Amino acid sequence: MTGSRRREEIVSKIKSSEVPVPGKELAKVYDVSRQVIVQDIALIRAAGYDIISTNRGYILNAPHSVTRVFKVSHTDEQMEDELCSIVDLGGKVVNVMINHRIYGHMEAPLDVASRRNVKEFMEGIHSGKSSPLKNITSNYHYHTVEADSEETLDLIEQVLKEKGYLVSNTP
Repeated sequence: MTGSRRREEIVSKIKSSEVPVPGKELAKVYDVSRQVIVQDIALIRAAGYDIISTNRGYILNAPHSVTRVFKVSHTDEQMEDELCSIVDLGGKVVNVMINHRIYGHMEAPLDVASRRNVKEFMEGIHSGKSSPLKNITSNYHYHTVEADSEETLDLIEQVLKEKGYLVSNTP
């Protein structure tokens, strides 16, 4: 296993753990010395991860966030309002997804977290560079939305419902 692959797995292991992950345990799992793990952690930190060393092991100091997938439908003219409705309430539109009967599941990252991001996204759409994925599924699509709390996601859901963008998942 390469060092970069090992570091990816270490990050994944620390992220998914409910308790601190001891360096000794990581060294045993990856069959390397404890010193190699210490060096890996330094490189992981340099890559931007906020890894904290405790007396019981390593933890990732990640901001708390929650996500929810919303099934929505709207016209091209309503797209900007839909995105602004989400970001104005503190949400981040992580991606857009569709389920096509022939092509299957298709997904694209959006990472729209502000009105500025919405404006840039809309400029790309209006320039004719691309057509929204929703256009191949009669406007139906899904967004993964990230926020700081379930309450924020509930508020976003309520506003999307009030504006008629939210689609019921029941048959």
